[in-house]
Amino acid sequence: MSLKFERKLQIFVTNDDGVNAKGLAALIEMVQPYGDVYVVAPTHVNSGMSQAVTINVPVRLIKVKQTENLKIYACTGTPTDCVKIAYSHVLPNKHADLMVSGINHGSNSSASVLYSGTLAATTEGIMYHTPSIGFSLCDYSTNADFSACIQVGQKIIEKVLNENFGIDSFLNVNIPKLPLSEIKGIQFCRQAKGVWREEFEKRTDPQGMDYYWLTGEYVNEEPDAIDTDESWLAQGYVTIVPQMLDMTNYAELEKIKNWKF
Repeated sequence: MSLKFERKLQIFVTNDDGVNAKGLAALIEMVQPYGDVYVVAPTHVNSGMSQAVTINVPVRLIKVKQTENLKIYACTGTPTDCVKIAYSHVLPNKHADLMVSGINHGSNSSASVLYSGTLAATTEGIMYHTPSIGFSLCDYSTNADFSACIQVGQKIIEKVLNENFGIDSFLNVNIPKLPLSEIKGIQFCRQAKGVWREEFEKRTDPQGMDYYWLTGEYVNEEPDAIDTDESWLAQGYVTIVPQMLDMTNYAELEKIKNWKF
């Protein structure tokens, strides 16, 4: 570990898999060497919540653990709620030197970024002008092995802190389901063009009432592209995609700005 900072950092940690998730414990282990850690995570799984906020019911904050360098709280709201309440009521001086989210149980590559609670939290983090990183492991198992993620993640964190990574974008990091010895390296790349083709499957409950269950699959719309997160992950590389709040399509803007009405 080689950092230029002479003081302890304030590090904020959250996720969307819940305060008891194994991935959150791994993320806390990843960042603890760098300073004081403040955790606010949902009380239960909030996968697929994207940027949702709670507006119709009260949000509660529950202290889970407190030591000299680690404070953990559970929040009854969404991942975005967790970020907002952390900056309002948990972080000293409403400030964090680094914000990390995850480690998500499952990939957040390609179109998954649109639905991910993990990345919604990092999106919220940069709204508070905090360098932010979202970590995901391509393994949906609750008992997934996060040991490789910890070592890879520390390398990325140190780069972000040492290189003064910008506060207007966050890093979306996906790690393949491989032991550290089999991970081929780290690739900076773009998000693959793909979609989730989903439908609600109609079912019947024991009382004879119909209900609907979301099903579907991911469709990669450029399977032959070699410069995307999907392509590099399939080859055994960690992928890093820088992402930002600005969703303006600048190329399309140039085409339409001279339209006459």
